[in-house]
Amino acid sequence: MDLAFNTNEEAFRDEISAWLKSNIPKEKWEPMDTQIGFEQHRAWERQLYEGRWSVPNWPEKYGGRECTLIEWLLYEEEYYLSGAPGRVNTNGITLLGPTLFSWGTEEQKDRFFPKMANGEEIWAQGWSEPNSGSDLASLSATAVRDGDDYVINGQKTWCSRGAWADWIFCIVRTDPTSERHAGLSYLLVPGDAPGLTRRPVARLDGEPAFAEIFFDDCRVSMQNLLGEEGAGWSVAMATASSERGLNLRAPGRFLAATSRLIDLYKEVINNNPLMPSVIRDQVTEAYVNAQAYRWQVFQKASALMNGEAMGAEASYMKIFWSELDVDIHATALRLLADRGELVGEAPDVQGEGSWMSGYLFALAGPIYAGTNEIQRNIVAERVLGLPRK
Repeated sequence: MDLAFNTNEEAFRDEISAWLKSNIPKEKWEPMDTQIGFEQHRAWERQLYEGRWSVPNWPEKYGGRECTLIEWLLYEEEYYLSGAPGRVNTNGITLLGPTLFSWGTEEQKDRFFPKMANGEEIWAQGWSEPNSGSDLASLSATAVRDGDDYVINGQKTWCSRGAWADWIFCIVRTDPTSERHAGLSYLLVPGDAPGLTRRPVARLDGEPAFAEIFFDDCRVSMQNLLGEEGAGWSVAMATASSERGLNLRAPGRFLAATSRLIDLYKEVINNNPLMPSVIRDQVTEAYVNAQAYRWQVFQKASALMNGEAMGAEASYMKIFWSELDVDIHATALRLLADRGELVGEAPDVQGEGSWMSGYLFALAGPIYAGTNEIQRNIVAERVLGLPRK
């Protein structure tokens, strides 16, 4: 692996950096998981699209720049370091998008990609069920063929962006008599489909970041089947690989967080020179781990560009970044001491409570995209070659 970036990559980094400096909104927006904030962030997706920065690694016909994987990672670094708004359509662009490229028909790609890229259609993920958490193969929501439609019955929960999303990508059981991985299919479901209702689910901070989705004879066209009927597990694993690997959590997110952490440490130590040295060590460790993750991802990106595939290593990448995220925010809260508990409009709130809200969100990292306990089993069996218990 060459650790130096070439002239084209440096020019690409400079271009996105300059565009962000000129276009990042100056005003403070509502959180994206509120209805007002959701629409504000949707408008930002449109602005990114118009600048051809919404999906830079996609083909030009869908609004992209066909950039390399290395350039996309540099784009992510500049994006997060700039403090640009969060991406409300992450589920669509980084999770469903790669899956649709691999499994979708040309008609499906032409139908969904343009509106996904410009923010006109925002996507939610509908996988988990009340009795099927980490064990996705145990899901029970059914979709039975009736003419040219599937009729869906059942329930999904913890649907991220589900409160306001326009579409939901779901895993359902198209063979009601099947068990485990067999008989599953991957459906793209309109949020306004007849027979679909949703109930927002609030996080600890009160924002409806999730939703419960209820299907009661919900009719969806068979044209919205992604992949073949019964191949849903294989299609879902393609999405899971993107979710656990570098697509969902590129290193730029953690480089930006550790940069803010170092700034916070400098501020706090100036006011409290007797701060225990163990806190300094924790800040240092967070920085080192973020850099380690960065170079591990660049190494994997180089391998992918040379024809390798993303395999079980996506699981240990997911373990690493999810636990790193918790550690970064926990260290910040230790630095802030009692001020770290302040949120909202409290007079002495630090960074508008971003460290506390970030910590609460980070706590979900070891759970979503497959719990870390499950990921450790995958690493043990498929990377280390250990026997099943």
